[in-house]
Amino acid sequence: MIATQTLAYLLVDICAPGRRIETAGVLLYDPAENRLEGKFRRDWDQIVDEDEQEVLEELPSHLDDLVREMGAEAALGHLEDSFSNIVRLSERRSALSAEFDSTLRRLYKQHVPATVQPYRTHLPVYTLRAAAGSWGEQMAVEEKGWDEVPGDLRITEDMFIAQVVGRSMEPVIPDGSWCVFRRNVVGSREGKRLLVENLAESEAGGQRYTVKRYHSKKRYSEDGEWVHSVVRFEPLNPEFEAWEIDDEHQCRVLAEFVRVLE
Repeated sequence: MIATQTLAYLLVDICAPGRRIETAGVLLYDPAENRLEGKFRRDWDQIVDEDEQEVLEELPSHLDDLVREMGAEAALGHLEDSFSNIVRLSERRSALSAEFDSTLRRLYKQHVPATVQPYRTHLPVYTLRAAAGSWGEQMAVEEKGWDEVPGDLRITEDMFIAQVVGRSMEPVIPDGSWCVFRRNVVGSREGKRLLVENLAESEAGGQRYTVKRYHSKKRYSEDGEWVHSVVRFEPLNPEFEAWEIDDEHQCRVLAEFVRVLE
């Protein structure tokens, strides 16, 4: 049974002159841990004029500074007393939470209608479930929308989001995590965490995927060239065993793991 607690959250609304009111962020407060964090949209140019953008872009760092200087409880009280005019806070609302960060992301998705900016702030999400414990379920790959990614991620147009199911890559990739992958695997594959398709399974009528750390052994061929003698897919969780194939054409490397989103 997962333990839950009640946290307080507030919506940050932007009331720019001559524009409709826009919800631009969420503040989440944990009184037991004296923790206050916010998540804000980044498409300020869509909701305010250029003159206000620079000030509003500083909201996240302003919040961090206040919490660091005053503590979470005092910082929240200060914001509730001082925000007015363009930036306004809602009343405190209650939210059941099993984990702070995931609750903040959930509330942000639920309440903040950020503009989808493909490959600028958002990446495509696929229904593909990469099974990190086995080759996984047979499942077609379809785009299901776009999801906003953290501002510190350097986005490229070969990135996408997919869910990893299974425990073999824990603790780096928890079971059920939504993760960012990059299609083009640059340079050597050795030691990288890769999303792989088992072609033997896909030929049978479906597509099967896994995420594992890649390792290969090489030998000289009769032509005097280096070839893979064994390709090994290694889990990070010691409870699981590695897999080996003696023919690299039995699988296809689809993408490289970049980071966990949630």
